[in-house]
Amino acid sequence: MIDRRHPLSGNVLFICPPPPAMLMLLKQNKNQPKHPLTQKAPPQASVWLERRVWLTAIAIALGVGGLQWLGTLQSSELSALDWMFRLRPAESVDSRIVIVSIDDRDIDYLRSWPIADQTIATALKQINAAHPRAIGLDIYRDIAVGSGQAELQTVFETTPNLIGIEKIQDATSPGIQPPDKLNQRQQIGFNNVVVDSDSRVRRALLLWTIDGQRRRSFALQLAMLYLQGEPRSPSELPHNPSHLRLGRTVFPQLQKHDGGYADVDVGGYQILANPRAAQFPTVSLKAVLTGQVSPEQFRDRIVLIGSTADSLKDFFYTSYSQHADGSLRPMAGVELHANFISQLLSAVLDGRSPLRVPPLLFKWGWIFGWSLIGAIVSWRFRYPVQLAACLLGAGAVLTLSCYLSFVAGWWIPLVPPMISLTGSALVITSYIAYLEEELKKSKEFLNSVINTIPDPIFVKDQQRRWVVLNDAFCRFVGHSREHLLEKTDDHVFSSQQASCFRHQDDRTFKSGLGYESEEEFTNASGDLYLIATKRSLHRDRAGNVFLVGVIRDITQRKQAEADLRRTTTELKQSNVELEQSNVELKQAEHRLRHLAYHDSLTGLPNRELFEDRLHQSLHGAVEHQQLVAVLFLDLDGFKRINDTYGHAMGNLLLKAVAQRLLRCLRNSDTVARFGGDEFVVLLPTIPQLSDVLKVAEKILSTLSHSFALEGIVIPISTSIGISICPLDGTDVDELLKKADLAMYLAKQQGKNQYVSSQEITPALQAQDYR
Repeated sequence: MIDRRHPLSGNVLFICPPPPAMLMLLKQNKNQPKHPLTQKAPPQASVWLERRVWLTAIAIALGVGGLQWLGTLQSSELSALDWMFRLRPAESVDSRIVIVSIDDRDIDYLRSWPIADQTIATALKQINAAHPRAIGLDIYRDIAVGSGQAELQTVFETTPNLIGIEKIQDATSPGIQPPDKLNQRQQIGFNNVVVDSDSRVRRALLLWTIDGQRRRSFALQLAMLYLQGEPRSPSELPHNPSHLRLGRTVFPQLQKHDGGYADVDVGGYQILANPRAAQFPTVSLKAVLTGQVSPEQFRDRIVLIGSTADSLKDFFYTSYSQHADGSLRPMAGVELHANFISQLLSAVLDGRSPLRVPPLLFKWGWIFGWSLIGAIVSWRFRYPVQLAACLLGAGAVLTLSCYLSFVAGWWIPLVPPMISLTGSALVITSYIAYLEEELKKSKEFLNSVINTIPDPIFVKDQQRRWVVLNDAFCRFVGHSREHLLEKTDDHVFSSQQASCFRHQDDRTFKSGLGYESEEEFTNASGDLYLIATKRSLHRDRAGNVFLVGVIRDITQRKQAEADLRRTTTELKQSNVELEQSNVELKQAEHRLRHLAYHDSLTGLPNRELFEDRLHQSLHGAVEHQQLVAVLFLDLDGFKRINDTYGHAMGNLLLKAVAQRLLRCLRNSDTVARFGGDEFVVLLPTIPQLSDVLKVAEKILSTLSHSFALEGIVIPISTSIGISICPLDGTDVDELLKKADLAMYLAKQQGKNQYVSSQEITPALQAQDYR
């Protein structure tokens, strides 16, 4: 069938609410176990993990939808449709249609094939004498056969309720012309049948436009003839409609991608076949010819005359053809046309809905919805048994929803959403397995690191449970590691103490920044400590977030401070004047010491204090085999700023530069001013050389931003020279000299950059650049 005309079909809105059982399945289960491998996704899960569920559902839905669109899933979806047909409750026999069958016994009785015109004429006159509402002759009679041609032509002319057949030429077979007399009276219907790729008939062809002339099918002609005898005679919608309508019933035209089809040939006007499982009342041609049939069996009915003989092989396979034992039962062509007629009559007269399909947008949403359900279920339920039960339940709900919709007259796809459900579940389950593997690796790594540190250290997950602890923490708390792991503060400490710790943990999780706090702590033995806890976050490659806490016992320090305060108070009480004098002496001593070791303008350490700290750092670096870095800074164009804005503005700029440098460095680092616009930075205990370069880049970036001083915007940059102990020596003067040389080279190379002393040539080292 090659007719490429595609009249628009009507879109019927199909609304399918989420099944109640599935809504219950997706509700929060507050009694879920708290094991990390089996717990529900926490409500505090980060946004990117929630996006993972949505992205997985979208990707799987698009992939499955694409496979369906390309036709990969058509065969399985059509098999699912056949399965639903066979499971549908049996319907009563349609007694409005009677089949006069021509089987092998009838052919033996007549002793000829094709049947002679005389025999057909006799049968038609006897049937018509019983006053049927319509007669369908499903036998080709384009040429005369045997005797009785004139009598048969007379029957054709005098039987207005008789419909003959023709076969329109298509891509698979040549056409067969109809009887001339019936064709002249427009009592003809084509009997072409549309067959799917698996040789099954699931579609009915009702109209076919050829050379501008619209022809009706054999089934449609007989159905309309029968309906003319109804009190309210329905008729086909006039004016070349886009939808075929009989009475008030619209038969939507099949489109290329309706239901489980993918780019199917929809030439002509096709609808989805909705056959019955029950057979129709049948009498043999021999019984008609011998007068053994009561006229009441034909009266006011549609009588179909056609072959059911096995030897003629006029059979088709339908959705009902496959039996439970795997055997196939074909359906005779005349029975197939009876089913088409019954489908039309039942839709118009009995309210039996035609088999419909929802809009294409619903089909895509249906696939995505079940893909999302699979992703959510797999994300929320981590027990294998529980997950399998939930997925089986979801699959059962999906299957039941499609089946009930089918019983109600809707063909909702089953296979694509089932694949989406399982596919998204597999992807999310695989991703969860990856997360757990990374979680295991992170725990092993953290264990290997923190057990080498003497301070008490704990690691918590996002549910505030301890997942990694070192020995020092267990001794400090007074509980074994087995007792503490997978528990929270509420399980071990008092409610007040647990609330305090939980507040500090929440603050760190929410801000994402490192945070240090001081609090009281009572261990399992009742000993009271004052502790300082530094909390920070750690994220592994899979996105698992941990809180790492390091505890320091500051009880003795706080006790010493308290003793000092108490002693001071006692001294004040005994001798106020002496106390005042001591305070003044101490303040004077502090001021003198500060003046001796600090720059008077910026408050930074001066050269003497810097060299003392550098000397101490070098001693420790050599002893512990650590790196120490010296960065020599000189502001670019500072003389021009002094000349332009005056020395007062220059002093303000130096102070601002000093403050920015302090904010760039760690508490353990030292920045000093050597005079003029020269600053020197000490970086002790550097893990690796790349960290020094990062600090240098950070300083360059920080100082490159203009300064706004007293309403004046002043741009400034700096040149940095770097020397490293022990690479450039272990002597204070030597390191300062090489850093100064490197800074000088940075100036020569264009300023606003850093240069390592490793880049200095021997010739430049010997040069008297000053």
